[in-house]
Amino acid sequence: MTLHATPIPILKDNYAWLLQDGDSGATALVDPAEAAPLIAAIAARGGRLDLILLTHHHADHVAGTEEVRARFGCAVAGARDDADRLPPLDIALGEGEEVTLGTARGRVIATPGHTRGHIAWFFPAGPLVACGDTLFSLGCGRLFEGKAEDMFASLAKLAALPGETLVCCGHEYTLANARFARSVDPDNAALHARVAEAERQRAAGLPTVPTTIALERATNPFLRAADAATLGMLRARKDNF
Repeated sequence: MTLHATPIPILKDNYAWLLQDGDSGATALVDPAEAAPLIAAIAARGGRLDLILLTHHHADHVAGTEEVRARFGCAVAGARDDADRLPPLDIALGEGEEVTLGTARGRVIATPGHTRGHIAWFFPAGPLVACGDTLFSLGCGRLFEGKAEDMFASLAKLAALPGETLVCCGHEYTLANARFARSVDPDNAALHARVAEAERQRAAGLPTVPTTIALERATNPFLRAADAATLGMLRARKDNF
């Protein structure tokens, strides 16, 4: 059983993620914020879309949902607890519940902090986690609706996933996050190596994601924070960096 993840650049610095089950060919799209390029990308890959997966309600993650759904006739899945702020859901789920994509199964992980209803989708068949704006390469999301304690708990859930899990996040923020990460963790050799790799990737026009949970544990200051108070201090410093 295999599940492949492909980032599709949209808007200014967003990624939607195309997930394809290698056994059945079933395909899902995570956070379709901009319909036209996503419809074109799906059409170029055979024109099959079975499922849309939403992580949270912000427009830069959901604005293209209705147009993509109308084009492909697919189902839309998202957080039951945030259904009033999401596009209409065909599948409404909560913490620990699962969605099926061909032979692959994705489990909902509640990850409040960036928004109160934010969720991530964990697929052991990848393994991969589509984590929206909770965990970024070398960073984490802003605390728009949650507290530092919420984000700390959410990041702890993601950090506990297998180290080889691919981190499929919602934005290309690695180099921007790197400047702050190096300022608070200047002696981290793994971090310096990661930044050098990201600089090579961007110079070649390549995405810096997916990263992995193991790499984020070693380099991401928000996963290395000892407690919620430290994370809150780091997030406040990052907001004003």
